[in-house]
Amino acid sequence: MNLRTSICRLLVCVAIFTVNSVVAGAQTPLTPAQALSYRRIADLHLSPDGSKLAFIVYTYPEDWAPQLWLMDIATGEARDLTPSKKAERAPQFSPDGRTLAFLSNRDGKTQVYAMPVNGDVPVAVTARQYGVQNFHWSPDSHAIGYLAKDDAAPGEDSGPQIADDERGLSRLWIVDPDAKTARSVGAAGVKIDDFQWQDPSEILVASTDRPRVEEFTDAIYSWSAADGTLRLVGRPPQPFDSLRVSPDGKAFSVRSTDTAGPDPRDIFVGGIDRGDLHDATRALDRSVSEMKWTDPSTMWLRVADGFYNRIYRFRLGMAPQRIELPLSVDSFDVFRDGGIVFVGGDFDHLPEIYIRAADGTIRQLTHLQQGLEGVHLATTTIFHTRSFDGTDIEAALIEPSDAPRIEKRPLVLIVHGGPSSNFTAGYDWDEAWAQLLVSHGYDALLVNPRGSNGYGEDFVKANRGDWGGGDYKDLMAVLDAVIARGSVDPDRLGIGGWSYGAEMSEWAITQTNRFKAAVAGAGVFDQQAEFETESCPACDEWYLGNPWENREAFARNSPATFIRNARTPTLIFDGLDDTNNPVGQSKGLYRALKYFGVETEMVLYPGEGHSPRKMSYNVDMFERILDWYDSHLKKAH
Repeated sequence: MNLRTSICRLLVCVAIFTVNSVVAGAQTPLTPAQALSYRRIADLHLSPDGSKLAFIVYTYPEDWAPQLWLMDIATGEARDLTPSKKAERAPQFSPDGRTLAFLSNRDGKTQVYAMPVNGDVPVAVTARQYGVQNFHWSPDSHAIGYLAKDDAAPGEDSGPQIADDERGLSRLWIVDPDAKTARSVGAAGVKIDDFQWQDPSEILVASTDRPRVEEFTDAIYSWSAADGTLRLVGRPPQPFDSLRVSPDGKAFSVRSTDTAGPDPRDIFVGGIDRGDLHDATRALDRSVSEMKWTDPSTMWLRVADGFYNRIYRFRLGMAPQRIELPLSVDSFDVFRDGGIVFVGGDFDHLPEIYIRAADGTIRQLTHLQQGLEGVHLATTTIFHTRSFDGTDIEAALIEPSDAPRIEKRPLVLIVHGGPSSNFTAGYDWDEAWAQLLVSHGYDALLVNPRGSNGYGEDFVKANRGDWGGGDYKDLMAVLDAVIARGSVDPDRLGIGGWSYGAEMSEWAITQTNRFKAAVAGAGVFDQQAEFETESCPACDEWYLGNPWENREAFARNSPATFIRNARTPTLIFDGLDDTNNPVGQSKGLYRALKYFGVETEMVLYPGEGHSPRKMSYNVDMFERILDWYDSHLKKAH
């Protein structure tokens, strides 16, 4: 790094610290509403000429409904286009730059809307009875392709529901945005998961003609936009997602993996009809989260690297080049000259939008965060610990900056979901949970155990068939290392998490009694029952196989098998409409704990799925979480 770059980075960091008002001093306890008042910024899209930026903002005061914002880059003026309590997402500028299209439910079912970039009132382009799932502009801006069920398909409230009824599959439609006349493309009975225009006459589609099979069976086909005829283009390794077409229409890419799971992580690139699809990013040995294809030979990648998301410029056939940025990146887009607009944040800074110019200088573009002005974010230390077998484990410890050092503090171990997810340096729901606790006198420990994303491929695959084995031991090894430092009271330990984090919390209370309080949100209690009722069994099959042929593995990895050992008071949450880890899992845990005489409470939220979205419900959860830990971990006064 040269001196000029070092100075620029220093000045940027100073500016960021100033703008975000992260001040030293006494830490005022956060209220649950304050902790949840942040804005999450996502899905950045630049207009073709780089003058406009469309992006999505999520807030709990809007019940986490995505809000569409449009910004003028030159002035920095940004406005929210979305009516209150409505949801708008997936912004896309037409290739000619004249029109912004997006999905909106402002008038009922989600439809494609379009508006001139200069700001006229959006107009619905589609009028599907069951709404639209996804859409893309044609390269000539003359048409929009979209996925939607046929209007004649049976509704969810129209009598008996037939499993795997092919009439309910989404079809590919093409609409003229001006005439608003739509026609279907391709055959019925095909399950379409993704599509992209190759050119104005051909569309690449990720689909399968075996929709009843609950496995990953998609392939890439080219469909004629005129008559729907198709030809096979390629069969990427399963599972794959994120289909893209090169700017010249001659190649395509997907995110996939050579080893059949657990998740897509590498970018595979191949020429259309050349049969040369290959893993182009294997050398990174990190998971690619997002990709922008700016010219036929150049991709820009957002890569998960431990607690930070980083940007790489990747020229096909060459080594990826890391772009130096002072913050972790949540979303980004690229200007024609190589400048980058990105959402940046870390443990000290709430997310905002920044521009990194082609010369490397960085400036903050937005000041969207409201409700946390002047709030001090607690000190976070990222560190490494050797686990039981020598594996290097990365973790973050969040501590009250003004806590007296003479008194040992209670600590809560928060476990991330996934399992192939990871904690990142930033501020989202898990970090809000942690900051809430720390502002009330706790330490919060965030660990990325084996199986986590953001590290090498071997690391993410290291908990296959072993949920609650090495990953649990990693958590305990890091916890022991923190306790050994002397500031944590080993008799006042809590644990908690959501989804896989809840599952691991449930597992922990069956393996040890060292935790005095636990919180489990939307977890898995019985692996076989969950596999038989969840919405995506194929998502878990890589880990454990199926329960009818591998029953022992499912039992060995289930908290239910060992629940009679539990003694830890446990607070349980779930959404009544959860299809990811169906609510029966939470009910089973609650019933078992009651049976064995363990103190427990269960709170279920009507109308909510795997992650409750309503502000009132999330405030309720945070209030209950804080009260639960306080009642079991705080010393009596």
